Amino acid sequence: MNVPLWVWAATIAAMILILAVDLVIVDRPWSKTKGPKEFGIKQASWWAAFYIGIAIVFGLGVMYFGNPTSGAEYFAGFVTEKSLSIDNLFVFYLLMTAFAVPKKYQHEVLLVGIVIAIVMRGIFIVLGAQVINAWSEVFYLFGVFLIYTGYKIVRDHVKGGEEEKDFTQTPVVRLVKRFWPVTKDYHGAKLTVKLDGRRHVTPMLLVIVAIGVIDLVFAVDSIPAIFGLTQDAYIVFTANAFALMGLRQLYFLLAGLMDRLAYISWGLSAIMVFIGVKMILHALHENGVHVVEVGIGTSLTVILGVMTITVVGSLVKSGIDKRREPAEVSGRDDEDVTADRS
Repeated sequence: MNVPLWVWAATIAAMILILAVDLVIVDRPWSKTKGPKEFGIKQASWWAAFYIGIAIVFGLGVMYFGNPTSGAEYFAGFVTEKSLSIDNLFVFYLLMTAFAVPKKYQHEVLLVGIVIAIVMRGIFIVLGAQVINAWSEVFYLFGVFLIYTGYKIVRDHVKGGEEEKDFTQTPVVRLVKRFWPVTKDYHGAKLTVKLDGRRHVTPMLLVIVAIGVIDLVFAVDSIPAIFGLTQDAYIVFTANAFALMGLRQLYFLLAGLMDRLAYISWGLSAIMVFIGVKMILHALHENGVHVVEVGIGTSLTVILGVMTITVVGSLVKSGIDKRREPAEVSGRDDEDVTADRS
């Protein structure tokens, strides 16, 4: 899809405007007396619906002003990036907990993290597009990388690898601590404060730096995945951006459901492996090998199907486990009573 430069500029400007309105309405930077408040479930629900609605309207616009194929590629990319963002939320949740970020400041931390993520993904998209144009065999590399990533997601999930990681001690965070003293407590939303005549870094800056590093890692995983669905840089960027823009609200909605999504890692792994195989088949086809290519319609159906099965299966398992807990507790109580009587 040939996109003029002014459309790129208008799209980016509209995204900045939306985030600015979000900041003004939710975070109220002008208020000196009230300050930020904790982000509630109801508020998060409305904003999450708002961002998803904007993403859908944009996709319909791509279909109308572009073509149906480009629209389908956008929706497939958006669903993929939104699915991968759920995995991001697990790490963000652990990160917020590790740094003990007050709930009323978590919204601002996530806003900065999302802006960093969008910028990093923009850089990766430009680099990725240049590499693909210069060397089409990179699809083999991307495909193998995604298949390995799918395997690694399941392996880490089975081993409980995410719980063992200390996200407060990344190399970049340690580097910051080496050059600046760090305060023990938060000082509102300030990144630095002056104490005893010396400039100190607050934990707020450290958590933002840590999120930036994590975003960089996630960009390495997600950009090859969406390039496996489309090579249109405009669609790749907008699908990423719209998936990330509503990430803050999704975080507060899913914060209480983190432990209930037991099968989410398996679903993400299946999607990564599927796209990896699709990329290898595409590379073989480009090199003259007669293989079956996976169409964008099939890709969208598989991605939606896998995520639906994963989420529904996780919620069903969570419900079964909850019903079993009272019975198990009751069984233990009966055993204790019997033991006491004997």
